[in-house]
Amino acid sequence: MKRRTLLTASTILVTAVGLGCEDAGRKPVAAHVPAASVGAARVAAPSPASQSQAAQQAAPPLAPLPLTDPKRQLPKSLLAPLPDGKTYLLQKVQEKFAAGEQNFKAGHLDAARKDFDEAVDWMLESGYDPDGDPVLSALFHHVVDSVYAYELQAFRGGEGLTEAAAVPAAIDEVAAVTLPADPRLKERAEEAAKSVSHDLPLTVNDEVLSFLNFFQTAKGRDIVENGLRRGGRYRDMILRVLKQEGLPQDLIYLAQAESAFQPLALSRAGARGIWQFVAYRGQQYGLRHTWWIDERQDPEKATRAAAQHLRDLYGLFGDWYLAMAAYNCGPGNVQKAIERTGYADFWELYKRKVLPRETKNYVPIIIALTLIAKDAAHYNIQADPEAPVPSDVVKPGRPIDLRLVAETIDVDVEALRALNPSLLRMATPDDPSFELHLPRGTGEKFTAEIAAIPPDKWISWRRHRVEPAETLASIAKKYRVTVAAIADANNIERTAALEPGTKLTIPATQSLSEAKRLLVSYRVRRGDTLEGIADRFSVNPEDVRRWNRLRSNRVSRGMVLRIYTIGGAPEADRRRTRSRAKKKTVAPAPAKAAGTAAAGNSP
Repeated sequence: MKRRTLLTASTILVTAVGLGCEDAGRKPVAAHVPAASVGAARVAAPSPASQSQAAQQAAPPLAPLPLTDPKRQLPKSLLAPLPDGKTYLLQKVQEKFAAGEQNFKAGHLDAARKDFDEAVDWMLESGYDPDGDPVLSALFHHVVDSVYAYELQAFRGGEGLTEAAAVPAAIDEVAAVTLPADPRLKERAEEAAKSVSHDLPLTVNDEVLSFLNFFQTAKGRDIVENGLRRGGRYRDMILRVLKQEGLPQDLIYLAQAESAFQPLALSRAGARGIWQFVAYRGQQYGLRHTWWIDERQDPEKATRAAAQHLRDLYGLFGDWYLAMAAYNCGPGNVQKAIERTGYADFWELYKRKVLPRETKNYVPIIIALTLIAKDAAHYNIQADPEAPVPSDVVKPGRPIDLRLVAETIDVDVEALRALNPSLLRMATPDDPSFELHLPRGTGEKFTAEIAAIPPDKWISWRRHRVEPAETLASIAKKYRVTVAAIADANNIERTAALEPGTKLTIPATQSLSEAKRLLVSYRVRRGDTLEGIADRFSVNPEDVRRWNRLRSNRVSRGMVLRIYTIGGAPEADRRRTRSRAKKKTVAPAPAKAAGTAAAGNSP
């Protein structure tokens, strides 16, 4: 009983404490700080009215505190202020462009190209339309034009605006050879000279046997096989021309000796082409040599000129060996040798050592090559002749970039250059009579598709076939133009999806760079005339006078002239020309468009 009473009392006490704690949680406890005076044990609580009055008297009103001290200098940020997007873009483009210029001037072309590419990429990938803002547009065109000019300087150092790379002439490799005659070759050579058909005399002696021996060596065999292989491309044409000119067919082996049928062959003496004409002799027989073309490298035209020259030489000396010797060293040297010795016989002149060393070896080389070509298997010569390459012939009527031609008809540029070895540059001359050779079957396609591009843009504009996953933005980046420019040139939307295989016209931005890239400095040589220089570059003499502020047609040796090729005259000159044209009251009659490409076929 007593224990139960204690348990009940404990329960009541715990409950009371819990209720007290819960009430305390609901009503926070107010702490009363004791008064400063400790004399009285208990102070009576003041009334609310007296508390309010005391607060008003004890707390005077305070003025609002300032957030900052106006006299105190604010702390400076350690971070540079961020420019707006356009300003930042201009800054980055100018930095990359300046770095590219510095690398270019230092000769670091790869680094310069990388910097220039990044400068252009910043513009094209920024999201801004360069043509939509005057400042951006001016910078974009300045960068593109300048980069084009810098690239062109490197280009002139070893690519398209320099003459096509020449190859050593075969005659230079063979003529200086000295090998003893091999007696084992004599019997077979004499038999062949009697049995094989030939229309030139075939003499077999130690001099000829010496070169037969050389052509059995690895180096000599390589020269012969390359010539016989390459000669298959031109053999039919050469034999046709020789027949038309009434000459022996075996004169074809003179071309093998000279160049191994390489149109780009260049000798140490400066002779060029399959038939190795020097400049003045080529001009004598109608082969033009301008800044744009060298017809000594045109296989058919050079063959025609060589046939006429050999016919004239045979008429002069009446002997084919003397005619061939004169073809090599000039008729004057052969005539002097005859006059000195009294012998009009090549072998007598050979023995008496009155001919240049190269000429002495020239005739034996041709005889040896003729014997080998007519009996190749016996001399262990194996060569499969290349097939002739038929072509279509078009007359563009205006200058045109070979890359644009290749892109238009879907062929390789190198294949196009191989068909036109007389072209020294990557563009055709401003000559309405110039004939451009295209792969057979592509002439009509070229004429039809090139009509979509204005003729005055044939030097600068390009064609591009869309590859899978390409977009207008990626194509614009590749050619350094804007998306808007490509879209406008092809009448499509800027956001249009591109079908693989579609061809696009790419308008180049070359308003100023066109004049820069086409400017040529020419130093006047002895015997030059203003008309001759103008003809060499396919420009008007009056334009040459205006570009160089000449008062007359007189030019002096050593003078440096500015020549703007392919119509690349400065814009100021063009404006003056147009203004003078506007002053004329009578307009000329309309003429046939010069840009129309005429097509034809060649065998």
